Amino acid sequence: MIFDPAGYVVTVSYVLLDAAMIQVSLRDGRVVPAKLVGLDLESGLGVVKLEGDGPWPAASLGDSSTVVVGQATATVGVDDDNDLVVTQGSVQEIRSFAGYWEYMLDRAFVVAPYNPAFGGSPLVNVQGDVIGITSLKIGEHPSVNLAIPIELFTASKDELISQGRVLSRRPRPWLGLYTVPAGEGVVVAGTSPIGPAKQAGFQRGDVIVRISGEKVASQEDFYRRLWQAQVGQEITLVVLRESGFQAITVRPVDRYQFFRTTGN
Repeated sequence: MIFDPAGYVVTVSYVLLDAAMIQVSLRDGRVVPAKLVGLDLESGLGVVKLEGDGPWPAASLGDSSTVVVGQATATVGVDDDNDLVVTQGSVQEIRSFAGYWEYMLDRAFVVAPYNPAFGGSPLVNVQGDVIGITSLKIGEHPSVNLAIPIELFTASKDELISQGRVLSRRPRPWLGLYTVPAGEGVVVAGTSPIGPAKQAGFQRGDVIVRISGEKVASQEDFYRRLWQAQVGQEITLVVLRESGFQAITVRPVDRYQFFRTTGN
């Protein structure tokens, strides 16, 4: 979605990670090359800039902080044939969301009905202002969409554009763990091949029950305790593996070191 006449586009960060080339398909059929401007892995958003002369038609960014449950919305997406897919709906829930890839939003919009063209699609209010960026499909039959409130972007977009990431925010410690909730603690579903968790010896099926001496009550609790640590500072996690407990010491890293945040 173009949000600035200079040609700046905001979308979900997962479509930009490791991209060798970026092209943007416009509604008039043109395919315009673009370059990566910045990534905000904490919010799950990223920015690219269209190459070529502007000004470009830009959407208006709204105020997502005032959104309430039941508010009428529309999700505006584009399918593989570049046809517009518009789904009129409403905000069903406003709640926190924790993803398996060390990702969490304190406030996210759950929107129904589901729009299949969701990855990076704008969520707009009845005035046509963008109040969120649709990110994920949740559930089955019926599915719903998860949208990232646009306030997470507007608060940091200038720094994201000028610096390539939000440098004023303390780096978030990253382990490269994929986890799912359990009755008590969280279960390791896998590890990133480039993260320190794999090197430290975490295994699929490990149940993480403590971090830095504190009991892990939930996936959200695990993330919050992990992010209280410092990048490069060793932490100890206790896991239940088979029938015994095992302590694993690991040194979190800044995951931005693995990803290009600017460039073509």
